[in-house]
Amino acid sequence: MNFELTEEQSMLQKTVRSFVDQEIMPYIDEWDAKGHFDTDTLKKISELGLMGVCIPSKYGGSGMDYNSLAIVCEELERGDTAFRTAVSVHTGLNSMTLLQWGTEAQKEKYLIPQAKGEKVGAFGLTEPGAGSDVASLQTTAKLDGNEYVLNGQKTWISLCDTADHFLVFAYTDKERSHHGISCFIVERTMQGFSSKATKGKLGIRAGNTGELFFDDMRVPKENLVGKEGDGFKIAMSALDNGRFTVAAGACGQIMACLEASVDYCHERQTFGKEIGKHQLVKQMIANMEAGLQMSRLLVWKAGELKNSGKRNTRETSLAKWQACDFANKAADDAVQIHGAYGYSNEYPVERYLRNSKAPVIYEGTREIHTLMQADYVLGYRKDKSLDHMLPKWPFED
Repeated sequence: MNFELTEEQSMLQKTVRSFVDQEIMPYIDEWDAKGHFDTDTLKKISELGLMGVCIPSKYGGSGMDYNSLAIVCEELERGDTAFRTAVSVHTGLNSMTLLQWGTEAQKEKYLIPQAKGEKVGAFGLTEPGAGSDVASLQTTAKLDGNEYVLNGQKTWISLCDTADHFLVFAYTDKERSHHGISCFIVERTMQGFSSKATKGKLGIRAGNTGELFFDDMRVPKENLVGKEGDGFKIAMSALDNGRFTVAAGACGQIMACLEASVDYCHERQTFGKEIGKHQLVKQMIANMEAGLQMSRLLVWKAGELKNSGKRNTRETSLAKWQACDFANKAADDAVQIHGAYGYSNEYPVERYLRNSKAPVIYEGTREIHTLMQADYVLGYRKDKSLDHMLPKWPFED
């Protein structure tokens, strides 16, 4: 076991940190207050090659390992959850799913431009009545000649108004329950597609989130990913990648909470000394540090399993559950350390607290992950081998 970053990973970490300090930190408070998703910043992230960091070079990516994606997500979330979310959805949920399940023709048409950052990808699974209970989704896809006709609605979709391509899940055979769900590549320009942003969110206000609508939208038969009925398997394996990036991002949020809190501990004095000298403040700082180090190790373990080409649903679930809970607690403690000032947007910690709530809900609530981990330990849950796995790293030419 080697816990040191490689020279390439260290350079990547420094590059993303510098980008965050220069391109996100000075503007994020304004974007958050206005509910503005800055697409120019997303373009700059693409120009750095971060949208395809762990996609093989033959498909337009940087060809780095899966833990390099974790490093990118950690550093971006140190700036704000909105931009980590964009990479999570584009790379983790969409591009890595195409890498794992797509045909060569689909990779050529969709994955390559996404990995190069020329196009943006997103993921359409959640519906108004289908969150944790995926089998309750209502969107349908009916084959008509050489096309599928999609009707339905998705909600809480990141990059809803920004993405060019979406992986959309719909029933092709409702009588088969989750075995009747299929996955399709949908383009924004397809007739019958529309989107609408959601306003009034508690957090991640600088991100673009909303609804997708499909009204007799015709999708070419060749845009079916995998086979009919593979959709549930594809969605769950996609979540293994998405949850990995969310967990990595949570490490960045803890890091941001620590940085802000440590600065304030030295800045603020009470009872004649820095507040960092008070034992209960030290306890909160120590808990943040412990949460950061434990979460990062869980993330890196999941990443190494991905690098080895091994299934990692159990390990990724644990990392996502624990890292997001640690981040939520770190943000709460950061506000407490700042006292009344933590309740004001004069300091960034109130934004961290608002942002920290969504990750303990999406891509598997903390309750779902709690049940998953218990079922693994009790022997009630065992992961079967998948028809398609992510390629091992280093990638073959």
